[in-house]
Amino acid sequence: MWFEILPGVAVMAACLFILGMATARIHRFTNGGKEKRVAHYSYQWNLVERDRRISGADRYYVPKGLENID
Repeated sequence: MWFEILPGVAVMAACLFILGMATARIHRFTNGGKEKRVAHYSYQWNLVERDRRISGADRYYVPKGLENID
């Protein structure tokens, strides 16, 4: 019957969920506590480049507060 496929679908969904969460955790660990930023549009890319320039460490994920910006 059709319901015999449900255990396979559940296992596949669980595996995909675990892989997605693991990818987010790995990005957060390697990028200093922040998730990886994705720039699909030029405006988003400009923001990433601005954050890289302002941080002073040439990394967009290094935070620098507004009080430290010249």
